[in-house]
Amino acid sequence: MIPTVSRLGPRLAAVLLVLTAALILACYVGLAAGPAGGGFRMIVQSLTGHPENQLLHDIIWHLRLPRVLLAALLGATLSLGGLVFQALLRNPLAEPYILGVSGGAAIGAIIGILLGLAHFPGIWVMAFAGSLATLGVLFFVAADRSMLRAESLLLSGVMINAFCGAVIMFLISMAHDSRLHNIIFWLMGDLSNATLSNVAALAATVAPCFVLIFARSHAMNLLALGSDMARSMGVDVRAVTVLLLIVTSLMVSAAVSYCGLVGFVGLVIPHLLRLVLGPDHRVLVPACILGGASFMVLCDVLARTLPPQGEIPVGVISAMIGAPLFIYLLRRTRKV
Repeated sequence: MIPTVSRLGPRLAAVLLVLTAALILACYVGLAAGPAGGGFRMIVQSLTGHPENQLLHDIIWHLRLPRVLLAALLGATLSLGGLVFQALLRNPLAEPYILGVSGGAAIGAIIGILLGLAHFPGIWVMAFAGSLATLGVLFFVAADRSMLRAESLLLSGVMINAFCGAVIMFLISMAHDSRLHNIIFWLMGDLSNATLSNVAALAATVAPCFVLIFARSHAMNLLALGSDMARSMGVDVRAVTVLLLIVTSLMVSAAVSYCGLVGFVGLVIPHLLRLVLGPDHRVLVPACILGGASFMVLCDVLARTLPPQGEIPVGVISAMIGAPLFIYLLRRTRKV
């Protein structure tokens, strides 16, 4: 049952308070974790510009802080993208990869890498172009005269995503120099090149998308009840669906261009939060942003601290945690 507007305010405030505290704690862990250490007092001194340890100050500002912020933006984007797709398809198994949007963005980004383009705007533009091309094919295949059918979108997305995977493998086979290792590592999720300028550029891209999706959260509630119900309540189903798909593609392609392909975030986090908080997207949209950010920050901490030398791609950690967790949640849901 979706709560009324009068009950929404206190409930939303409580959810935001708890999840914001969780994100702050996750960011503290991200800033403190590492061989150089760093306690609470030293981190606060470094962030406020009064460091006692100049080396730790440089590590926090130039290595840890950009990486923590980039991980938070990546997790928030993928989690929210999964929520949008699940609402549009009325399928809790949907995520940003199910429609091939991430695959199309990856194809564009790999082409940009092979062409030697800069991350911003070159690779990002190529990634967005790839995601839009994928959406164009998807609309052509799945659309009929009246609307975009959820079943057609889901099945078409699976096939397009498989095709994108084949194209990605073809592009990788065409690279025979040092770029091959970079592409493969990037495909598994790479946050090692995080900088504050990259974080600022990504934040400027995805933040307006977050706001726009939240503004359509009530329409997402109605779409989750079915297209006929949404239409009877005055929702332009086709326009809202196309708008949300394009906005989601924009923010997902931006995240992919910087961080590569990271799975299970858009699958697990919305599903988990829906079980805990209920189906109201006015609550779920900000909850997914904060919850996905916290999850990815902690995954990145494990990715850079578990191996004795080097680091593990963050996409490997998210899959190792997300897949068993989702199986557990799925079994628990069936028992209820």
